[in-house]
Amino acid sequence: MTFPPIDSYAFLSDTHTTALVGPDGAVDWFCLPHAEGDAVCARLLDRHRGGAFAHSVAGCSEPDRRYLPDTLVLESRYVAPSGTAVGQDFLAIRPGDPAQPIRAEKLLVRRVTAERGTVRLAVRLQPRPDYGAAAVEWAAADGRWQARGVPLAVRATLPLAVDGGTLHGEIELSEGATATVLIGYGERPGTAAPEELLDQTCRTWRDWSVRSDYAGFGADVVRHSALVLRGLSFDETGALLAAPTTSLPEEIGGVRNWDYRYTWHRDAALLLLALFRLGHAEEGRRYLRFLLDVCSGARNTLAPLVGIRGVITDEQVLPHLSGYAGSAPVRIGNEAAEQVQFDTYGHVLDAALAYQRLTGELTADQWRLLRRHVDAMADRWREPDHGIWEIRGPRRHYVNAKVMTWVCLDRGSRLAELVGDRGAPVRRWRAARDALHAEVCDRGYDRELGSFVMAYGSRELDAALLRIPVVGFLPGDDPRVTGTVDRIRERLAVGPGLVRRYAVDDGLPGEEGAFLLCCFELVSALVLAGRRDEARRVFDRLRGHAGPLGLYAEQLAVDGTALGNYPQAFTHLALIEAALNLDGASDRDALHVWADRGRP
Repeated sequence: MTFPPIDSYAFLSDTHTTALVGPDGAVDWFCLPHAEGDAVCARLLDRHRGGAFAHSVAGCSEPDRRYLPDTLVLESRYVAPSGTAVGQDFLAIRPGDPAQPIRAEKLLVRRVTAERGTVRLAVRLQPRPDYGAAAVEWAAADGRWQARGVPLAVRATLPLAVDGGTLHGEIELSEGATATVLIGYGERPGTAAPEELLDQTCRTWRDWSVRSDYAGFGADVVRHSALVLRGLSFDETGALLAAPTTSLPEEIGGVRNWDYRYTWHRDAALLLLALFRLGHAEEGRRYLRFLLDVCSGARNTLAPLVGIRGVITDEQVLPHLSGYAGSAPVRIGNEAAEQVQFDTYGHVLDAALAYQRLTGELTADQWRLLRRHVDAMADRWREPDHGIWEIRGPRRHYVNAKVMTWVCLDRGSRLAELVGDRGAPVRRWRAARDALHAEVCDRGYDRELGSFVMAYGSRELDAALLRIPVVGFLPGDDPRVTGTVDRIRERLAVGPGLVRRYAVDDGLPGEEGAFLLCCFELVSALVLAGRRDEARRVFDRLRGHAGPLGLYAEQLAVDGTALGNYPQAFTHLALIEAALNLDGASDRDALHVWADRGRP
């Protein structure tokens, strides 16, 4: 069976769990009891064994689809020989309180209304728990169907029958008639009317979205990306999913398949700054609290990623699933959580400094734990690490890690002054910071190549180094920075405006495509180099690479095929940053400049 393109899937969220709806109308990915949990619908990774919630109108293979404006409510228009219909798919939400403006109803709602003539709707619900390894048994009770052993309850306005582990039914809808299926995944499934749920969900998303007053460059895609990021957040803790999926391949048929349903600290400063800048300060506060709670539990080394509830499962392979388009193995959990990545400290301290400048709300306890991590990096900056890209090999002196360690020491020194901590060893931190800066400029820069390199002693390039001017390590128009930008564009190019993150042997067979995070960071680097026209052309090309619903995966193949987990928070974050830099078009990163002003 043919697998739909990765970026043809619609993304649904209630900020607690997520779902992906294929172009044929089937829910092919749905995890319980939250986004990091068991995929009871995993047809995304195996068209035969994975469960799905299918929805189809006879005579219409694929509907036209869009999101209702400023929402994550999917609208589908069906055109059949006998009539037309319109459907809405959404994970229901309701207004919360100022501290948590969005709350999940824990209901997946699927409804279809005949607009003209008659249409025949067929539904088929076949969840398969344990990532497709098991079937469910259904029992009818109190007007609904309950799955035994799985928190799934189904109510429907069309008659359903059971066949083994499958619920199925068909109904003919005449003009004006509506059929609805409500799939509850909480302990007490809601009883609200579908129309009320639709109205409530749309209003809640729009009320959240309208809080942003950004009207600058790329406002439409910035607004949509912010909505995607909100959908990738987790309402219990404020954590951010890197993506809602696992094992979507970085190479079709290859083995580069990883679980991204976790929070990477490398997003910390960018996410916090973007949330505050776009008017979502409370979400920024919740994320910062989550981040610092995680930091408080790390006595020695910060893990580069954590689960959305603060813990992460061991990496394991699911051999019973064939993988997307035959891309095996399918993995859950992520071994990279055990790596040492010093860039993590820089991102955390950069976020903390921005937060303090914007709010002044860091507590004494929070500063004490941050101070402990700055002190650790003042001791450890000469050590090698595993690097930002999680190459599963020996530690090296990665230049990006050194740059971000410099950020940790720099931001820590400035934070100590900002909070008035006269006892902090700021002189020692600054001495380490300055020695590290000199070392990177000496050992991390290849004069013959005219570029910073991936690691000391190498001549390999690393697109992560596009962030050197963004974090203020060197000015964007410094010849060493512009040379790095030019060499990356030359040697890591996949297509116009598209770059890989590296081209080094990383110990795995095959190769990756263009890394879209780095492509948008190229835009920011070009802006900071004073090359705004070039940056605008790259940004416009990248806009054209979005999927039909405005969503981006992690990577892009040479032929434009979306690759990797989807939708990808990294990509949408970097898009927001690039647009804001184009809007500001200054010699400094727009988000950090804005934060430096201490906006409340």
